[in-house]
Amino acid sequence: MPARLSLNAISKHYGPESQQVTALNEVSLSLEEGEFLAIQGPSGSGKSTLLNICGLIDHPSSGDYHLNGIAVAQLNEQQRCTHRRQMIGFIFQRHQLIPAMTVYENIAYPLLLNNISAKNTRYEVEQILTTLDLMQRRKHLPRQLSGGERQRVGIARALIKRPQLVIADEPSASLDHQHTHTGLQLMRELNQAFGASFLIASHDPFVIDHCDRRISLLDGRMDDRA
Repeated sequence: MPARLSLNAISKHYGPESQQVTALNEVSLSLEEGEFLAIQGPSGSGKSTLLNICGLIDHPSSGDYHLNGIAVAQLNEQQRCTHRRQMIGFIFQRHQLIPAMTVYENIAYPLLLNNISAKNTRYEVEQILTTLDLMQRRKHLPRQLSGGERQRVGIARALIKRPQLVIADEPSASLDHQHTHTGLQLMRELNQAFGASFLIASHDPFVIDHCDRRISLLDGRMDDRA
């Protein structure tokens, strides 16, 4: 069985050649089915660029990326969008909730895009609202929530469609210890029930210790001293 994702000598450059900035420099890694992998590194080390490439949001400048054995470079934009929508869940540090949608609607949105029935959507959303202590906030808009509540909504939206791959950028941002623990428990449940793999960038020792393995980036390169 192929790895959930496999990167071979991935590099990413920005700007014209005379003023080129290298965000990633020949990074290679693999993530197996059901694995939790933590990515550490200081600001500017390339973590967000790596997450964006793995999540099919950005394109590498060079190198090979395989997702479930599929060569990503061979996918057109529509195919990339379909894979991203169906297979990948995102937990963003800045939440990126839709301002005009309620908590319920934000969480339900990925199921709507994947044509899940209204009955099944309601069941799934109410289950995750209860788990993350958000049921009383289901009719609120994002601007009416605290930072921690918005982060929990972001976690719920990422996990609701039971993705094969979850990409998380600082998933414990704005969360207290109790809700961090609850969120990680929910991730582990998805991991154990469906073999979901997690790629998590974090500075939180509690989150990092929860992961199966960790790698470090420094100036766009793998840091072997970690």
